[in-house]
Amino acid sequence: MSVQAFCRRLPKAELHAHLHGSISTNTMQKLINDVSHTVDKSERDVWSTVINKEGKRTLHECFAVFKMIHELVTSKEALSMVTGDVIREFADDGVCYLELRTTPRPLKGISKRGYVDTVVAVIQEASNHLELPVKLLLSIDRRQSLEEALDTVEMTAEYQQKGDGVVVGIDLSGDPTKGDATTFLPALRKAREAGLKVTLHVAEVPNVAETLSLLEFGPDRVGHGTCLHPAQGGSDELVKCFESKKIPLEVCLTSNVKCRTVQSYDVHHFRDWYERGHPMALCTDDKGVFSTSLSEEYCVAHSKLNMSQVELWKLSLSTVDYTFVTDDLKRQLRHKWQDCKQNYFQQ
Repeated sequence: MSVQAFCRRLPKAELHAHLHGSISTNTMQKLINDVSHTVDKSERDVWSTVINKEGKRTLHECFAVFKMIHELVTSKEALSMVTGDVIREFADDGVCYLELRTTPRPLKGISKRGYVDTVVAVIQEASNHLELPVKLLLSIDRRQSLEEALDTVEMTAEYQQKGDGVVVGIDLSGDPTKGDATTFLPALRKAREAGLKVTLHVAEVPNVAETLSLLEFGPDRVGHGTCLHPAQGGSDELVKCFESKKIPLEVCLTSNVKCRTVQSYDVHHFRDWYERGHPMALCTDDKGVFSTSLSEEYCVAHSKLNMSQVELWKLSLSTVDYTFVTDDLKRQLRHKWQDCKQNYFQQ
C-alpha cells in the first residue's frame, strides 16, 4: 500500500480546524456563484483566480482568501452550506472524529446565538448520515474585548448545559500580533469553573511573558507552540513549563510553513517534541485556505519528518486521548481505530 493510500485509509482525529478556514475551493466557488448577481464581474474574477491557485497561493493570497470567505459567508443559508460541506469533506478524508472551532458573529437576520444554533443544527443533521462524531468549540478572538470573551464563555456554558453534547469548549485564537491574550484569563478561568474544555493558540510569534502566563493557566490543549524554544524566540523556562505540564500540542505542519512561522519542515518543532515523547496531534488548521487535508498532513510527516507507517498509526491512535469527549466515547473511538487496524493495515 502506498503512503498516500495508507494515510487516506488511516482513521484520524482532527482537533484543530477553523470552520471558515476549512472551506474548500469547491465550496468557495459555490459561494461566489450564489452572489454572482450582486457582485461586480471583475471582483468575481479576482476571487476565482485566487481560489483556483490552491497550493500555489502566496501567503498574501492565503490571507486574501480568509477575507473573501468572511465577505461571502454573510447569511444563515451560506453558513449552513459551508458547515455541511466541511463536515462531509473531513469524513471523505477518513476523519473519524472532528472538532470544529468558530467565532460566533451576527449575520444577516441572525444573532451570535443564531449563528451557533445554525452550526449546531448542521452538526446534528450530519450525525444522522455520517459515522463521524463532530464537536464544536466557540472561539474568542484576540481582537475582542474581555466583555465579549465573557459573553462567549457564558454562551458556551449555556449550550453545554443543553445536554446534546455538541458544544464542548472554548478556543482562544486570532492574529497573534494583536492584543494581549492575558487580558482574557478571567474569561478562561470562568470557562474552567463552568466545566468547559479550553484550548489556546500559544507562541505563534515570540512573546515569552504572554506564553508563560497562558501555559501556567494550564489549558487542556494548545495550538501551534511555534516559539517555545529559545532558538525560536522562546526561553528555557517556557520549554520546562510546557514539558512538565504535558499539555497536548496541536501541530499544524503545512499551516506553519505556509505562514512562514516555521522556515521549513526540516526545522519544524514537531520532531523535537515527538522525540521527547510529548503528547501531540497532527491537525490541518485551515485545510481550505492552505490547500491541505489531514491525510496530507500525515503524508508530510512521513516524507518530511521520516515517520514510519507504524509511527503514524500510533500517533493517530494517541490523538483520541486528547479529544474533548467523554471517556465512554473515547473507548468507542479506540475500538474503531483497532478494528480498522485489524481490517486494513498490516503492522
